[in-house]
Amino acid sequence: MPLSPSTQQPLAGQTALVTGGSRGLGLLVADQLAARGCTVTIAARDAGELASAQQKLLRRRPGVTVHTAVCDVRDQEAVHAMFRTAHDTCGGPDIVVANAGIIQVAPVEAIGAKEFRDAMDTMYMGAVHTCLEALPYLKESRRGGRLAVISSVGGLLGVPHLLPYAGAKAAIGVVAEGLHAEFAASGVSVTAVYPGLMRTGSHLQAEFGGSRSQEFGWFSALAGAPLVSMNAERAAERIVRAVVRRRTRLVLTPLARAADLAHGLAPAVTTRLNGVLARMLPQVAPGRPRLRRGAETDPPQGAVSSRFQAWGSALNERAADAYNQRKR
Repeated sequence: MPLSPSTQQPLAGQTALVTGGSRGLGLLVADQLAARGCTVTIAARDAGELASAQQKLLRRRPGVTVHTAVCDVRDQEAVHAMFRTAHDTCGGPDIVVANAGIIQVAPVEAIGAKEFRDAMDTMYMGAVHTCLEALPYLKESRRGGRLAVISSVGGLLGVPHLLPYAGAKAAIGVVAEGLHAEFAASGVSVTAVYPGLMRTGSHLQAEFGGSRSQEFGWFSALAGAPLVSMNAERAAERIVRAVVRRRTRLVLTPLARAADLAHGLAPAVTTRLNGVLARMLPQVAPGRPRLRRGAETDPPQGAVSSRFQAWGSALNERAADAYNQRKR
């Protein structure tokens, strides 16, 4: 849907940088920023994915300016250099979205401390590096800088079989809300974003352990189920709208808002209900096989489970192609 001039005006002429911008939600947020007249830099580790994402954006939004930056957000020096190059190339940035992340789906008995470190290095320290390097530029923005930090519903409560992910997302959500308080007087706004399940095709890039095919089955089905998950383009539009309005906090999807409310009002009950959910999830497979990406994982076997997975992930499969999730 075309954006009206009044919708475009607040960000027109500004520069934006999105980490994890080569696919999925990051790519869609970059698209929404470009649609509002921003010059956009998308950053990610994979140069090939970035080039593909840049072409998608240019085809979708003729006339926009999109730059790419190969950067591993786990490396603060690389993040520092990325911001310096972006500033020298196109000024700013006036808007930064810290979105880079990984998803590991497995029972805790099937993983170890390494998986927790990997999640914290990418999603917590990666976002911390991004925020720390972004803030000096955002403070210099003539229109008042805007920072968005993408957490997750997993950061609002401990989701079984997603504990490394949930722990890292909880940590960065706290940092985002604290930064909002500390920098409010400087004119820089910080928006903490807590999305629920979205149809981004992320099941192909997520990593699965334990009973891998069963874990892949439930995750891809729920992430694509229309009544449970959210259209990713709509989610990206709402995130950018929250950034424009300088909102402090945004929780996306009715299920995520319900989980947030339930955990706030009755945390012990919510935790016990999570225990019921955990018993419904796949049991630990013998041994501790390495995590494997969804694109390399066999679908679940059996008539019922395979039909459920195929039904739930149908929309997610289409999203994978549209949002640059599928390796070529």
